[in-house]
This record gives sequence, structure tokens and C-alpha cells, in this order.
Amino acid sequence: MKVEMTSFDIALITSELNQLIMDSRIDNIYQLNPVTLLFKLRKPSQSPYHLLIEAGKRIHLTSYALKKPQRPPAFCMALRKHLRNGKILGMQQHEFERIVTIKMHTREGEIQLVSELFGEGNIILVSPQNEVLHALTYRRMRDRNILRGEIFQHAPPRGKNPEHLSRQELAKIRGLGRLEIVRALTKFLSIGGLYAEEILLRARVDKNVPCENLTEQEINKIFIHLRRILSRISDGETEPHVITDDEDNRVDVVPILLEKYAHFKQKMYKTFSEAVDEYYMTMALEEKRVKVTKGVGRKLEKQQRILQSQQKALEDLRGRAERNRKIGDVIFAHFGELQQLVQKIMDEKRSGKTWKQIISDVEGERNAKRVPAVYFHSLESNRLILNVSVRGLSFSLNLRQSIQVNASGYYTRAKKARKKREGAEKAMRDAKARIKELQRESGKQAMETTKPPPKRRKKAWYEKFRWFRSSDGFLVIGGRDATTNEILIKKHMEPQDIVFHADIHGAPFVLIKTEGKTPPQQTMGESAQLAASYSRAWREMLSAIDVYWISPEQVSKSPPSGRYLKKGAFMIRGSKNYVRNVPLRIAVGVELKEKQLTIIGGPVEAISKQTSTYVEIISGKKSSGELAKEVRKLLAKKASKASEKRIQEIPLEEIQKFIPSGRGTVSPAVSR
Repeated sequence: MKVEMTSFDIALITSELNQLIMDSRIDNIYQLNPVTLLFKLRKPSQSPYHLLIEAGKRIHLTSYALKKPQRPPAFCMALRKHLRNGKILGMQQHEFERIVTIKMHTREGEIQLVSELFGEGNIILVSPQNEVLHALTYRRMRDRNILRGEIFQHAPPRGKNPEHLSRQELAKIRGLGRLEIVRALTKFLSIGGLYAEEILLRARVDKNVPCENLTEQEINKIFIHLRRILSRISDGETEPHVITDDEDNRVDVVPILLEKYAHFKQKMYKTFSEAVDEYYMTMALEEKRVKVTKGVGRKLEKQQRILQSQQKALEDLRGRAERNRKIGDVIFAHFGELQQLVQKIMDEKRSGKTWKQIISDVEGERNAKRVPAVYFHSLESNRLILNVSVRGLSFSLNLRQSIQVNASGYYTRAKKARKKREGAEKAMRDAKARIKELQRESGKQAMETTKPPPKRRKKAWYEKFRWFRSSDGFLVIGGRDATTNEILIKKHMEPQDIVFHADIHGAPFVLIKTEGKTPPQQTMGESAQLAASYSRAWREMLSAIDVYWISPEQVSKSPPSGRYLKKGAFMIRGSKNYVRNVPLRIAVGVELKEKQLTIIGGPVEAISKQTSTYVEIISGKKSSGELAKEVRKLLAKKASKASEKRIQEIPLEEIQKFIPSGRGTVSPAVSR
């Protein structure tokens, strides 16, 4: 499975992306992990693009709704500071290397973002003065440094740029002597082994031929097929495919069909970026699955070692309990003989004999068979311990204690061993249960990790405006600013629509898209509330304001003679229909759309019909950032356990865009 993109891949994808994202603006930047960035790009009247860059590996657009960290790292914050709202001027590959440079116009001037997609990789922000502003990784190297404030230099080329290579220059490859041509091409040019093999395969040149043995005809063929591949990529004559083996394992992603993969399964995609997106998503899921499997595997191995240790300890406790019980039984079965032996030993000691003499006498009697050999084994005089053997059992008797006390001691030890055994058996049952739990967890996590994140929902045309569906199902849309006010009235207002506007300077136009139907009073009131809540009245912390509605023919961009209308402003002619004392309040809620949790907002009555998970907001002094955190927390609290974590991961800006004038507070009514 291919890990990083080739120079040919990058040549095509930079050309493809240039056509799509040139002149777009950077809406936001996210750092998904230590080496991966996600850029949200916007273009007028188009859905946002999401550009993904993984240092050392890949660059492409992604259609997946990837999880974003709640707290951006320092590098991400630095990029936001310099690049937010910057305009992309273009993207290019550096000298056919695995390096992509994105040029952007910002308030600081022309800034470059250099993505190094080779080796360990790096992402470097370069100032208009060609100095390193920030880098994912700072390094001191033999041929250059990536340090803040130093002049930026590209890595030295790995070989000649094949796009500028002449036939005469290629002939110099013979100078590499006995080196095989396939290895020589990767060394001589900035291409990898895959395309070196492909060029030789198409040229029908043995890849193991030494360079010095190449004929003029073979060099001509190599040059021709190199130029043909480059020409197809530069002309955009591509056939993006993901290559899989017979077991449907991903093998590669290619911009053109390669002879090397002629016998593999191939799936074609509309764009190379789409193919790369699918390929690397599968790779990421596989890497995650392997990582999770290894992690659970290590836990399983640890639990199995614990279980084995517990099994050994249990067997030992069972043996000890059984042996001590048998010894107690044997002592009572041979009580008289053992009592006689102990009595004899102690009597001789009291008579003044030394332990050495006593042992000698007992051993002598044993040899004379006057003391049963089965009983006496040895005597530890320093500890007053008599070691005996009875019925094949060897055990000790404490001469300071009676035979009965010795027997009771063995029974007590057997009882303790049984209790310990019960504890060990419980621990084993717990260990087995933990192993089963880990096995279930492994299966569950394997399923979760092989399940890709949902595709990003394609937004409807009206979602770039303020919008909601009324309680009666009517689409209601309003302007966000002067520009969208202008677009709304000029492009989307139709004769059968109804137009709303708050009776205050600095308010959005709001349309009910009636489609020829008569909106009920509920929809009229909800539309008036949207117009009121997103007006200047919210910033001035008014509790209510009058709103009027009119028909589209009363709205005109033609001012009276001698007057000028600003962007987003229109003349209203004729009588107005007023809705008095419209309260300023909105709701922000969560709705499940296309298997994704989506933030929705608008009048409380309308939102409450669409979801039970919502929070009411009124005008106040809390900043949108602070308020959005509070709203997200409350939404998560109201949601089901299954949705709670997913809501906590929703980016704050998704909530902030529904907060009027960037300030507000949670309504006391939320407690109900």
C-alpha cells in the first residue's frame, strides 16, 4: 500500500486544485493531529472546499466530515492569525519535487505556505520577505535550516526536473555505469520507483540493464514514454483510479492507468482529488484499526498472563489445602505412636541428655526397629522441630506444642488455604470476565475504526443566508450582511414572496418563499421574529421591536433623484403592514440530517417543532464564544447519551453563526 504521493501525483493534483480553489478565501484552519491541517475555503455562491494537507504524505480536497479538536494547537493558531480571510492566488509544485507551494494574499502581503510531502514532512509559513514565520517542525540541517526568522530555502533537488529534461541530458545516464537503469532513473530524476518501472515497462526496456549497456534506441524509447506520461498529466488527460487486489485491499491510487497494474482491480473516480481522498481514508482507517487491535491485544496479553499466574496460584492453594488436611488426618490416625515418640524425646531431654545423644539414641532404636522408621525423619534441635514421615507424608511437629495443637495447626492452615483459594477463584472469574470484555471491546472497536466518518453534507443554496423552516413548512430566508441582503433581494426575491424588515436602521431583509401559497399567521409571526432578532435592536438590547411586511413590488433599488443607496439598502414604497412588539429571542438546536448532527437556528416555535434539543437565547452581554460554549454544554446535557459526545465535538463557530450581533445570553426559559 502506497504511503505518500509521488511527484507525478502532486503534478496532477496541484493543477486540478488550482482550477478549483484559486481566488477562494481562507475561512478557517484546523489542525486535526500533529501533522495534518484542514483548510476551510469559501468562494462566492459555492459550497465550501476543505483542503487537507498531511506533512510528508498528501494534499487533496476531502468530502469527509472529519473530527476537529476543540482546542487548536499553537501552530494552528499562528496560521489563523496570518491567513484567515486571505485570498489564494495559486498553487504550484516546486521543481517536480514532492513540494507544494500555496501563495496567498493577506493583509501582510503575499505569504507562502510550503508543504513538504517527503520524508518526515513539514509545513512552513513564509513571509513576504521570504523568511520563515512559523513551521510545523523547526530543524537545523546540513544543507539548510528551518528556523523562525531565517531566510527560507527549499530542500536541494533529488535529481533533474524531468519536465525540463532534454534527450541529450537523459543520455548522460550512461555515466552511472553498472547501476541498473530502474535505480538510475530514480536517482537521476525526481521520480520514484513506481514510475521508473512504468516508463521502462512501456519502453520495453529490461529494468535490470546496466546504464552503460543502454543503446541509443533504448534511451530514445525511455525519453519518449517519459514525455508522454508528463504530457498527459500536464494536459489533464487523466484517468484517476484506486487500485485494489483480489481481496479488495487498497494497493495504490494513480492519476493515469499504469501497465504495472493491468491485472489488478481498478475503480475510476471523477477527479484525482476524490480518488486520493477515498484511498487515504481507507488507509487511515486501516492504520487506526491496527493501532486499536494492537492496543487491545496488549491488554489481552496482560490479562492472560495474570490469568495464568492466578491459575498457578490456585493450583498451589488447592494442593496446600489438601496436604494440610491430610496431615491433620494422619496425625489423629497415628496419634498414639506420634505421642509416644514425642514423649520419649522430651523425657530423655529432661533426663539431661544432649540433643546429639537423643538423636543418636532415636536413630539407633530406629535402626534396631524399636522406633518405627516411618515416623522419625530428623530433629531440628535449635528450633525444637521434629520432622516425621507417615504414609508417604513428610511433615513437622513443634515439640513445644501438644500433638493435638500440631494437628489443629495443620487444619487451620488448610482452612486458610481454602479461603485464599476462594479469593483466587473469584479473581480468576474476574480475569476471565475482563478477557471476554476486552474481546467484545476489540470487536466493537474494530467495527468502529473500519467505519469511515460521514461524508460532509452538501449544503442547500439558501444555507448561506439566515434561514429556517417555519412551523407550517415554509422556507424563510434572511440576509446576513449588506452583501447577502443585496443578493437576497436581487437574485432570490420572487413576485409571490412576502418581504419582512424590522422598523430600525441596520436590519436584514427576510423573505417567506411562499411558492404561491398563503402563509398562516404562525409563519408570519415567526418570520417577523427572525427579522427582529437579527436586527440592530438585538445589539441595543431591546426586548421587542416593530416589524413590517410588504410585497416584492414595493422594494426598489432606485433611489429618489439626488440620493444614493448603500449596498444592501433598498427603497420601500407604499403602505407597510406592521407586526407590533415582536419579542427578540431565537433558539439554537441540534437536528439529525443525513446521519450527521447539524446545528439549526431560528424562532423558538419553529425550531421546537423540528427538535426537542434546543436552547433559547435572548439579547445580553456574553460574547459569542463564551455563549456558544454554554449553549453547546446545554445541548449536550439535553441530548441522548448516544449524541452527547458528538455534540461536544461540534465546532463552536457552528453555534456562533446563529448568535445575533455576536452577543447574547441564555434565556431563563431554558430551564424548563
